[in-house]
Amino acid sequence: MRNIYGLLRIAALVKNNRVKLFGIWIMHLLGRRYTGIFLDPVLACNLRCKMCYFSDEEKRKNYRGIFSYEDMELIAAALFSRALKLQIGCGAEPTLHKDLSKIIALGKQYRIPYISLTTNGNLLTKDTLSDAVQAGLNEITLSTHGLTKKTYEYLMTNGNFDIFKQTLQYIGTLKTQYPNFKLRINYTINNDNLDELDKIWELIGSEVDILQIRPVQKIGNPEYADFDLTRIYNRYDTLITPVADECKRRKITCLVPSKENILVLKKDEMQDGRIEAATYCYVSPRGCWKDDFDYKTETFESYARKHHVGRRMFADLFAKSEKKKTNVSHKMNYSIK
Repeated sequence: MRNIYGLLRIAALVKNNRVKLFGIWIMHLLGRRYTGIFLDPVLACNLRCKMCYFSDEEKRKNYRGIFSYEDMELIAAALFSRALKLQIGCGAEPTLHKDLSKIIALGKQYRIPYISLTTNGNLLTKDTLSDAVQAGLNEITLSTHGLTKKTYEYLMTNGNFDIFKQTLQYIGTLKTQYPNFKLRINYTINNDNLDELDKIWELIGSEVDILQIRPVQKIGNPEYADFDLTRIYNRYDTLITPVADECKRRKITCLVPSKENILVLKKDEMQDGRIEAATYCYVSPRGCWKDDFDYKTETFESYARKHHVGRRMFADLFAKSEKKKTNVSHKMNYSIK
């Protein structure tokens, strides 16, 4: 199993995008893995979290679809050979897919070094978790918006805090059987749950391997309305920094934006998107990788040859960076500690 977070740390140390692009180009020429596949096998969710676009009824009407397992076999044959990481669950709830463990097994069949699952955990059972790990799951990411029953169930509509805690126990048991299996917690902080952050050790204890602290961001038109980050910024040194320090003491990987980064989250910024364009591959029932890519008739290699991907990467090394306007709150830079 490759140390993905170690690779991310190394990548973060390289500040020059041309150097990064050169490395990706070399990997492309050598036929090596360099893409991250971000997969939503089903576009649905069992919860209606207040900060999520699934709390928007109009969005839910248009945000639906599911891959058959036969589709997933075609997608795997088309794209998985170049994947360094397979991330299953990118906003929707992947545990709603009945063939989840088989999808994970497909990733291992194509020798993807690192497979991660992001879920709210409310539909997982002891057996489904065990099946996923046996199929080759390297990491599970549990998303939570509260560390007490009251806050959890208020922000995560339809969620059950007792089930969440039971899922943590199941994961703890599995980690004793599979020591390399990782637990990551994604904690989205806002003005309603910020003061609970220091309770994280009481709930998760020694089980967590990676902790991501994510300031709330407005994506779509969710039910939640308080996106003011001023209080989070003001409490950064007294609440967020101590948790990051404790992670370091416990040898837990911590992903957290810098205090200065929080200040600029609401501003628009011009960013160089060439790295993301070269490595990011999003797959869902609404689209697969590129707008003009057909996973039923093409593969990564045939598409790359047809569209001269390697030649274009090389040209980008010497071309003037074309920065595009993006919202920094959607492209938050996290430090890996």
